[in-house]
Amino acid sequence: MMQICDSYSQKHSLFNAMNRFIGAVNNMDQTVMVPSLLRDVPLLLEELDSGGGCGEGDPQLSPGDAGAFFSRRDMYSHYLLLKSIRNDIEWGVLQQSAEEASRKKDKLSGDISRGLPEAAVEEEDLEKQFHYHLSGLHTVLSKLTRKANVLTNRYKQEIGFSNWGH
Repeated sequence: MMQICDSYSQKHSLFNAMNRFIGAVNNMDQTVMVPSLLRDVPLLLEELDSGGGCGEGDPQLSPGDAGAFFSRRDMYSHYLLLKSIRNDIEWGVLQQSAEEASRKKDKLSGDISRGLPEAAVEEEDLEKQFHYHLSGLHTVLSKLTRKANVLTNRYKQEIGFSNWGH
């Protein structure tokens, strides 16, 4: 497999962010041989913040500490979500209905359209939308990549093979 050298500018590339995410999910998918073992195993907020290293001790869970959990979902739900998002990136998503697309377009163009010619509004709107969504997509992919890596490491801890693949 050929590796791409990430220079500073390439780290912020959407293409590289997508590749990192897909690679992390593929690694997770190859590591997690029994996904059902992930049921009822919480994914902690601290793990996501710290990067979820393999060598760290297993933090103690307190049943009343709802703020410590990333969400009410277990690791199995996150596993399925990450795989689903990877499939959407690789194979595309179903087209939304024309009614939904029209509603979203009307909502996005509401504030910009005051006082500018229609062609200028559309041009400015498209550029703003592109930069907004590009930035947001890059941020979301980075967070999802981290979540896939954390889930992979937690699975290794749960089955007792914390030094796999290192």
